[in-house]
Amino acid sequence: MTDSRSASAARPGLDEIDLDPARIAEAATVIDPVFLNTPQFFDEQLCARLDRRVLTKVETLNPLRSFKGRGASFLLHGFAAGTTVVCGSTGGNFGQAIAYAARRRGLRAVVFLPADASRVKVRRTAAFGAEIHEVGGSPNEHAREFAAAAPRRVFVEDGRETAVAEGAGTIGIELLRDGPFDTVVLPLGDGALISGVARWLREHTPDVRVVGAAAVSAPALERSWRTGEVVAVDRRNSFAAGISIREPVPVAVARTRALVDDILLVEDDALRAAMRLAAETLGVLPEPAGAAGLAALAGGGVPGEVAATVLTGANAEPDVLARLWDGARRE
Repeated sequence: MTDSRSASAARPGLDEIDLDPARIAEAATVIDPVFLNTPQFFDEQLCARLDRRVLTKVETLNPLRSFKGRGASFLLHGFAAGTTVVCGSTGGNFGQAIAYAARRRGLRAVVFLPADASRVKVRRTAAFGAEIHEVGGSPNEHAREFAAAAPRRVFVEDGRETAVAEGAGTIGIELLRDGPFDTVVLPLGDGALISGVARWLREHTPDVRVVGAAAVSAPALERSWRTGEVVAVDRRNSFAAGISIREPVPVAVARTRALVDDILLVEDDALRAAMRLAAETLGVLPEPAGAAGLAALAGGGVPGEVAATVLTGANAEPDVLARLWDGARRE
């Protein structure tokens, strides 16, 4: 596997990246414990099906059913009382995380979601006490304008906030407890998860290969990573909503350019197959985006004898699950 990034755009060095291993270590001490030390193990059935050793971490067994609580918890740890936290959330899991963390801190949360957002995620975000606005266009743009209209409103953006990526980086700390592994394969949406984990690994196990798994239907960060420039791409569908972004923030491109060795694109059918694979072998049913790393491993394009991956979310719509099992019965 070769590095296919454009030679015309220089790869940033680690000293140019704003993520700090010391803050990742700090995050592990202040993040809400309900999100930490999640299960990770080698499942013999899964390893046999993938024909390699795979350390699998399950980030779905918490109040959010996703890893997003790590970054949101660390980000809001230092916010002052009386702050209204405002965010956009295209995939919905970040909005849930901000709502949950804000309520835990006694803060107010306002979350902007796309008009076609998952009903599961809308209901769950509302259950955590957030004020919700479902909008056309960019949820982040609506959220930014709303935050600017009044004092004590703070706009936060997944993919941009240093603390969000550093909070997600605590997954790297935990993965290394059951290492070593040659390669880590992680779902790639806005880049916060993979950049945070990769920053910790670069500090402590620099030879580990870091691979992102992005959806074919939403390749914005993958294309930006290859060119070194921000590339906007309209997503074709919302099947893998959790990793579907239209345009990455510039700092996310810089981080992934510095920290990620390769990015693979996975088709929707591969995501469906990975969801079934997780259910059949692990007894865990991730949402499509949450299974992207597993889908990339199953596709055979990842080198190394021992790999690690993370099931990052489990907030699938009931109709997605129904079609998944209906398709499995017909095969």
